[in-house]
Amino acid sequence: MDISIVVPLYNEAESLPELAAWIKRVMDENGFSYEIIFVNDGSTDESWNVITSLAAEHPEVRGVSFRRNYGKSPALNTGFARTRGNVVITMDADLQDSPDEIPELYRMITQEGYDLVSGYKKKRYDPLSKTIPTKLFNATARRVTGIHNLHDFNCGLKAYRSAVVKHIEVYGDMHRYMPYLAKLAGFTRIGEKVVQHRARKYGSTKFGLDRFVNGYLDLATLWFTGKFGGKPMHFFGLLGSLMFILGFVAVAVVGFGKLWAMHHGHPYTLVTSSPYFYLALTLMLLGSQLFLAGFVGELIARNSPRRNDYEINEEITHDA
Repeated sequence: MDISIVVPLYNEAESLPELAAWIKRVMDENGFSYEIIFVNDGSTDESWNVITSLAAEHPEVRGVSFRRNYGKSPALNTGFARTRGNVVITMDADLQDSPDEIPELYRMITQEGYDLVSGYKKKRYDPLSKTIPTKLFNATARRVTGIHNLHDFNCGLKAYRSAVVKHIEVYGDMHRYMPYLAKLAGFTRIGEKVVQHRARKYGSTKFGLDRFVNGYLDLATLWFTGKFGGKPMHFFGLLGSLMFILGFVAVAVVGFGKLWAMHHGHPYTLVTSSPYFYLALTLMLLGSQLFLAGFVGELIARNSPRRNDYEINEEITHDA
């Protein structure tokens, strides 16, 4: 099969027939073999009934329905597990992503050798309250992830080589960082394509401003787990050691100051009268705790069932 199209959705009953018809027209015009996997994320409208009707009329349509609303990341992860195509396309169900972009995305994966191609909605039909935070968010994501050629990490329209979606796990709200997840899994050929952004035709957006705050927190989580997930002592141990040494030096300075004053017959005060003494002790205690946290992290990592789960790209063997 050429293409699997994964469409996560929540309360998008009005747009689904039009979207399915549009995808079918594009696929038929280009002679692609394909499947559409609608993942109903606990919709409270008639979305699942619409999907059921579409599946009865069109054998290429498949559907999965959650009992309740879990979020876009679980929906994508569930859809990815069921894909059978060589190239996987993701798109939103609100008709703001154009299926006309699919043939070029497919070509970039199959002919130009990209592992992942992310859409870039250069011209957007969104208010400034959304576009300005989006620009700041993407600028931060580029710097932290090191993927400098992407302008829009959170664009729902993306294309993947099948191996990519089979080797990454999307959880929480990590769908915003699919390119970074792919990079952490060893898929580094990541490209971008300018795509059309269409104004919403039905309903209203399902995302609030809290996604910008959550986005930064998720980015910090991914950065930390990607860099120190397998070696937590390198983070906690280093930070704890530095804090302990700084605290120890501070205590030594306070103590040496008192001894020097006593030796030369100068007036002096008790060590415990100095606020620096308590700050130094606090640093030493925090440093010790961080160091121990590194040990605990190493024990957890050592007992993880995936501690030696390495992604092997190719292997050459000689049979005995």
